[in-house]
Amino acid sequence: MRLIDQDGTQLGIKSLDEALRVAADRGSDLVEIAPSANPPVCKVLDFSKYRYEREKQRKEAKKHQKGGHVKEIRFRPKISEHDLNTKIRAMQTFLENRDKVRISLVFHGREMEHRELGLRLIDKVKEQLAAVSSVESEPFQLGNRLILMLAPKK
Repeated sequence: MRLIDQDGTQLGIKSLDEALRVAADRGSDLVEIAPSANPPVCKVLDFSKYRYEREKQRKEAKKHQKGGHVKEIRFRPKISEHDLNTKIRAMQTFLENRDKVRISLVFHGREMEHRELGLRLIDKVKEQLAAVSSVESEPFQLGNRLILMLAPKK
């Protein structure tokens, strides 16, 4: 196997017994880095420290990762044109910031009898946001709400 020291210098090709002896002399562990290589590559290092550093790097990468925020916009079927345009501008901003948008159209009382008005309103919103969004799930009814999920375009 090819043996690499703690500081990254190559110690050459050694047998398993020699590599284990070198690791024991240095008070470290022998870790197989590339088992599929020919010959396999092993490194002499402190495995618990290596595992700690790798976990720390993973957490740091996760900390800087932004994703999965869902913003919800609610309105009713009787919303005025100007108010609807204001909400659409807000949705456009959310989508440009790579957030998903959940549109909830809330029906009250007899408005439930005219769900087709809500569907028309949802279609209008989808058309106006087609440039910056893609439909993640088609509109579905959940109680007295009609819900549509939009995701930012790739």
